[in-house]
Amino acid sequence: MNNVNANIRIIGLIQMGCTANPLENLQIATKYIREAAERGAQIICLPELFLSKYFCQTENPEHFSIAEPIPGPTSLSLAQLAKELEIVLIVPIFEKRTEGIYHNSAVIIDADGSIAGTYRKMHIPDDPCFYEKYYFTPGDKGFQSFSTRYGKIGVLICWDQWFPEAARLTALTGAQFLFYPTAIGFQDCDREESAQQKSAWETIQKSHAISNGLFLASVNRVGKENALTFWGGSFICNPFGKILQQADQTQPQIVLASCSLPEIETTRQNWPFLRDRRVDAYNNLNKIYLDNDE
Repeated sequence: MNNVNANIRIIGLIQMGCTANPLENLQIATKYIREAAERGAQIICLPELFLSKYFCQTENPEHFSIAEPIPGPTSLSLAQLAKELEIVLIVPIFEKRTEGIYHNSAVIIDADGSIAGTYRKMHIPDDPCFYEKYYFTPGDKGFQSFSTRYGKIGVLICWDQWFPEAARLTALTGAQFLFYPTAIGFQDCDREESAQQKSAWETIQKSHAISNGLFLASVNRVGKENALTFWGGSFICNPFGKILQQADQTQPQIVLASCSLPEIETTRQNWPFLRDRRVDAYNNLNKIYLDNDE
């Protein structure tokens, strides 16, 4: 049983390599979750689409067969585990909502095994080796946070991490922690730029922690899958954007960090970005682009 300190939460990230066998991936994830819980983790997040290899590198209708409903086999299995271990789990799922409508989703499971909520990925990429528009309908639940035993959790998924609007709107719902389950890597043709890409990936997410005054955690996968090499680097940072713990770039790894909740208020008191926003002047954010005559 987790003993809850009123001010401290321990976050765990499961950086893992994924196989083509969903059952094997679930078994691997379960093993890591148990280990992270034994080491004190209270909130644990898995990588994006962890049940399979990253199938969006091609457009193949056969991949729809691995989608499942929510609740479904994976969420129900891990709900039992969450209840047993008294932990909160963030479980990314290839969701089958109904015939012909699929989402890239994440289920938030509370420490009593109940489903606290579901987030559906809002920003869907369509790039070489990331053909997600073929598979996923954009999310329709908006940006939310979910109340759990160990705090209020916001979840965004991978491509969402590049959009400051998504992080801000999630923070405004009261999130104390912002999680980004992710599957990001580089193609062989981009190898020379991979270090720069990874640096940008870290920087944009740390900026969300700073501008919103919250703890942020991003969990990636590792290994090479067809044309993509996933760069790992899963990390947890504080509201100042300081990395508390980070995984390496190649190995499966559990990342744990202790987060002091009062640090959120202290940071926001000293850096009052939320207070000083000019919400009366931001109306044009609902436009794609401002032409000179607008």
